[in-house]
Amino acid sequence: MIAVGSDHGGFDLKELVIAHLKERGMDVKDVGCFDKSSCDYPVYGRAVADSVAGGECEKGIVICTTGIGISITANKVKGIRAALCTDGLMAKLTRLHNNANVLALGAGIVGPNLALEIVDNFLDTEFSGDERHQRRIDGIEA
Repeated sequence: MIAVGSDHGGFDLKELVIAHLKERGMDVKDVGCFDKSSCDYPVYGRAVADSVAGGECEKGIVICTTGIGISITANKVKGIRAALCTDGLMAKLTRLHNNANVLALGAGIVGPNLALEIVDNFLDTEFSGDERHQRRIDGIEA
């Protein structure tokens, strides 16, 4: 299951991403927000991160206008490695090298087609398992 959350600035992209994930046959946990009313991104970044860190969801996707604030929030949760990605290569490499478990997107930064490419690359790429990358992840977690 994939946890997805956004603030009001990421709401439209969140809805698009959820529809895309469902088209791919994936189970989705939508943690909100649920409309475009002004709200605070930490609530939704934390909800996604808690779902992933707690084992309820395998991965998460967080979205705000820039992706910055919501990724900072997600990264405050122990065990979360949230990566803000603005292109498909970043999404692929953060999975290969960092074993990132939460993807952050900026709805005001990437358009819908690029966002879906980023999502697909993030979800379709496995961690390489290379010793040097695992050593670095262990350093992050320490």
